[in-house]
Amino acid sequence: MINIGIVGSTGRVGTLLIDDLKKDEEAKLAAVHVFDKLEKDVPEDVVITNDIKTLLESVDVVIDFSAPAATEELLTQVIESDIKKPLVIATTGFSKHQQNLLIEASKIVPILYSTNMSLGVAVLNKLVSLASKTLRDFDIEVVEQHHRYKVDSPSGTALTLAESAAKARDLELDKVRVSGRDGEIGARTKDEIGVMSLRGGDIVGRHTVGLYNDGEFIELHHTATARNTFSKGAIRVAKWLIGKEPNLYSINDALGL
Repeated sequence: MINIGIVGSTGRVGTLLIDDLKKDEEAKLAAVHVFDKLEKDVPEDVVITNDIKTLLESVDVVIDFSAPAATEELLTQVIESDIKKPLVIATTGFSKHQQNLLIEASKIVPILYSTNMSLGVAVLNKLVSLASKTLRDFDIEVVEQHHRYKVDSPSGTALTLAESAAKARDLELDKVRVSGRDGEIGARTKDEIGVMSLRGGDIVGRHTVGLYNDGEFIELHHTATARNTFSKGAIRVAKWLIGKEPNLYSINDALGL
């Protein structure tokens, strides 16, 4: 039985992880990291702690659905302490410093980082890369929709999809990305990739990548209708990560894409 720890256990996906692990036959919840108190019922033998080191000592692998500051604490502990456990990181909105910590920690322990733990989004990302490379004359636009409470924009998934499109065309996303258009800004340039965000209601997540040309267009969609899409995906890749060598892995590695 694989012992799993959760950072971000009080969040939207973290609470679903707790429920899903109660029903899993190969893994169980061993520890949760909390800043205040955990309102979710957990088995009596689960370690509840506000100390990252204690969490790491209690588990075989950690799943992180928290916030950048909490992830930074987790990565720093892995780098500076002698406790080395695999990490599944699903937090988004990292600063450059936090991104560098992620890379540094992946040289010490195996880390699977993904901005979206949905298996369907992983396949969508692959399709976006193929379509962008094949249809080089088509304009690319990425549109993401989420609930009103989402704090980062564009979503990490939208940026990942845009990055895949840019790489497929040998472009640097930072140089071609356009987020929002307003006023007389001139015609669309050939290489630009639009990334637009919509917020409202209780939308779990919807991502559309459109490739547009004169006379035809293709739109690739993924819609998440339930948040346990992400929790189930995270548990699956956590099981895969056990025993891997230190490296920075993606969900594509876990799925063999």
